[in-house]
Amino acid sequence: MEKTGNIISIHQPNFIPWLGYFYKIYQSDIFVFLDDVQFSNQGMHNYHYIKTSQGPFRLKIPVRKNFKDNINKVWINDDVDWKEKHLKTFIANYKRSPYFEEVFNDLSLFYNDDFSNLALFNSEMIAFICKKLGIVTRFVNSSDLNIESVREQKIIDICIALKGSIYYSGTGAKAYQNEDNFKENSLELRYSSFKVFEYPQLWGDFQSNVTIIDYLMNCGYNWEKVLSNQK
Repeated sequence: MEKTGNIISIHQPNFIPWLGYFYKIYQSDIFVFLDDVQFSNQGMHNYHYIKTSQGPFRLKIPVRKNFKDNINKVWINDDVDWKEKHLKTFIANYKRSPYFEEVFNDLSLFYNDDFSNLALFNSEMIAFICKKLGIVTRFVNSSDLNIESVREQKIIDICIALKGSIYYSGTGAKAYQNEDNFKENSLELRYSSFKVFEYPQLWGDFQSNVTIIDYLMNCGYNWEKVLSNQK
């Protein structure tokens, strides 16, 4: 899909998300980190999976939060020694991968930096990975837009505020989004066309439900490979 008009996509700032998240960013002119919505234990805001010889393994960032806190009000709990554990887990499971050294060195920079806010840590890492992949998209935090509406109306209002003509949505939202509501606001509702594809992995049968780090370790910052598998 060629970029036409002002294409907006929106998603919570998740922890080193999967390839499809980055494809959504690539297809957009503006990507909005939806950081002023409630933190969810099921939302993958502070965890994701890597592939290991024993199957998927969850990496999780410990956090400090209050009930119903928005994502941008959640803080990383550095009283728990999570950084060293994560890095050791990357070494144990990816040291044989072709691009381990480069990707691990990049990860180490983030893990050794002093990020205290979860949304900031996640969004900065996502933006860094995009830069390495050659993805040129403008990033915006929804909290900077001061939009008070909720749910679908919030999405529409964000697109209007950013002068969008197309809202590029994840397919999971099809179940509850009303296309007519977007049309009434001169917005085209378009869904992601990302196709899961197999790439070389360590540890047996292919698994797709893993962080992009798995792809980077095995294939490097090779965005053309992703695009060639979407044709």
